[in-house]
Amino acid sequence: MLERLSSYDDLIDHVVRSTTLPRGEAARVILDVLAYFDETTEVFVRRRHRELQAGGLVNTEIFERIAAELPHRAVAPPELSLRQLRRLVYG
Repeated sequence: MLERLSSYDDLIDHVVRSTTLPRGEAARVILDVLAYFDETTEVFVRRRHRELQAGGLVNTEIFERIAAELPHRAVAPPELSLRQLRRLVYG
């Protein structure tokens, strides 16, 4: 973790200068954001399915929403059909 942070020293410094966050908190936020964007398509689909299901949505709504969200990811994956999304969750 420390090795990864050292490569982002300039970003951490920028966040500290542009916010009221102390250095340690800025570094934690940056690591959280990086972890979010490191998420694979499969992990993202499974996580969003759990979140939306916990929010009371049914699978029809869930998979349509996930399909609509995927193209807006920082690095958009190839377009996946609703069937392919279901397979990522249920195998």
